[in-house]
Amino acid sequence: MSDSPAQSPTRIAVVGAGRVGATYAYTLLLSGLASEIVLIDADRDRAAGEAADLNHARPLFHPTRIWAGDHADCAGASIVVITAGSARKPGETRLDLAQKNAAMTREIIPAVARHAPDTILLVASNPVDVLTHVAWKLSGFPARRVIGSGNILDTARFRYRLGHHCRVDPRSVHANIAGEHGDSEVPLWSLANVAGMRLQDFCAAQGLPHDDQVFDTIFAETRDAARPIIERKGATFYGVAAGLLRITEAILRDQNTVLSVCSPIEGLYGLDDICLSLPTVLGRGGAEKVLDLAVSDEERAGLQRCAEILRETLTAVG
Repeated sequence: MSDSPAQSPTRIAVVGAGRVGATYAYTLLLSGLASEIVLIDADRDRAAGEAADLNHARPLFHPTRIWAGDHADCAGASIVVITAGSARKPGETRLDLAQKNAAMTREIIPAVARHAPDTILLVASNPVDVLTHVAWKLSGFPARRVIGSGNILDTARFRYRLGHHCRVDPRSVHANIAGEHGDSEVPLWSLANVAGMRLQDFCAAQGLPHDDQVFDTIFAETRDAARPIIERKGATFYGVAAGLLRITEAILRDQNTVLSVCSPIEGLYGLDDICLSLPTVLGRGGAEKVLDLAVSDEERAGLQRCAEILRETLTAVG
């Protein structure tokens, strides 16, 4: 008989049982990555309803304990995923949204940190770069244990568009969106490639258009992809839930996967004390390493502009 201590079940806490949080919890159940999923929401009935619905899917997938709880249930969680927050309403400015959701974050994070001091925080609430910074400061956690979903979805959209243009599986496209998750985000064109072949060279070899106008259109479609979806169905949630699951998998399985996520940046590209997205190695410790890539001068300047915009918002929200 083994004398080794029993391993604790893998618990994931989801704070916010809205469409993003519930969809993420569903993908997490399907993946089998977690032994326990707790849903936490200010609307306890909403969380209880989502938990009950998910429990009815358990017999068809994985034996996972799922329940509606409170912040105390974050204790022992490997990852606490923050999806709580309001969506931007018509006529509401980005700053209005930042102030409203920052206030909510100030209520959530101290409670989570108190009950789960060793967890990894994964922030998806918007504006994600600003709220990741707020969560980092409020939690007192090391930088590597505070991660925002950042531009993982923008990067997926970018690769989808490029894959369509290049007529290849998007998974064969290696290209990233960095900086802010927003209008000032930066496409890293200088490093984009298909199976190691520079994007422009690949397109030329395949007889595909590869002028600036074509690539500018692809980026504009990437940056603005959420707008027509929101107009048609009210919100986006499948893509971001899939991105959160991919981050979760990289952490729990210690995969050392490179993903374009948001985390505190110190000393790269002339940036300090700011959270924005860069290709980052994710493993069991969280954001193990933010990569120092050989970006172009224009891309470096773009990242610095992102930082300035984010600092202005952070100052405004206090």
